Amino acid sequence: MNELYKIFYLLIFPGFAFLVVYGLLLEWADRKIVARLQNRVGPPWFQPFADFIKLFAKEDITSEKADRFMFAAAPIIALAAVLTTVIFLPLTVPALFSFEGDVVVLAYLLTVPTFAIFLGGWYSVNYFASVGAMRATLLLFSYEVPLLMSLLGPAILAGSWSVSSILAFQANHDWIAVYQPIGFIVALVALVGKLERIPFDIPEAETEIVDGPFCEYTGRKLAIFRLMFDIELVIVASLISLFYLGGFSYGNIFLSALMFFVKTFAVVALVAAVKASFGRIRIDQMIGFCWKYLVPAAVLQYLLIAAAKIWM
Repeated sequence: MNELYKIFYLLIFPGFAFLVVYGLLLEWADRKIVARLQNRVGPPWFQPFADFIKLFAKEDITSEKADRFMFAAAPIIALAAVLTTVIFLPLTVPALFSFEGDVVVLAYLLTVPTFAIFLGGWYSVNYFASVGAMRATLLLFSYEVPLLMSLLGPAILAGSWSVSSILAFQANHDWIAVYQPIGFIVALVALVGKLERIPFDIPEAETEIVDGPFCEYTGRKLAIFRLMFDIELVIVASLISLFYLGGFSYGNIFLSALMFFVKTFAVVALVAAVKASFGRIRIDQMIGFCWKYLVPAAVLQYLLIAAAKIWM
């Protein structure tokens, strides 16, 4: 693999440029689907791009009481962690780096943005931001366990901790969603919590704590945070497609690209349908829901996997 291909992979496709464009397009799709389900028109396709450009051009203000270094570093850390995940994901082309155990690295990288949000809110030295930061941490402890368990289920069934091996398993068998429907549902619900979308938009809660950990952020820093969420939507939707829906390896590059767009869009459509159907819940309700229902469901899935391994 030559250096030119690596640069193209990281900067163009499926790296930075592709993730930015597709992430903003998925944001539009999410907003459009929610609008249509609520009998509204919704924004034009270019609205997320216009919003990002406008926000990026606005004045960048830092509070006098804020820790200037941590306040500025938090959005960059969050975006860098999300972008790094792409080197381990075979998004229509082989992953740039693949090894036994990359599933664990992916799970770790996906927790970093939440900690960055906490640091950004906490070091804003604002009461609303501090409350939002604590809520983000509590939300992490709620959804992270079932999300991790839902990702480990396919790894156990495939007998490997590598994304590429999980894909190879599905190439020789049915989609893992067929074997593990409970894990698939748990992953979708945890995805909504991971993205902090309704009904789990508890850290931001604009009507309660004025946008939570982001209330002191403006201009470029806020634009980076918003972009991070859009790219994270692409990454997590791709993860669920890779782990449960057979991935995107179809031999032909055009067919693989088509299936990538179809499957990730389908996951986003499901998330948008949930967003349009529910109001926000309280943080204690989220914690109780995850530990009382999602975690036992994931454990039940493990028992079913053990039974399936015996009979396979």
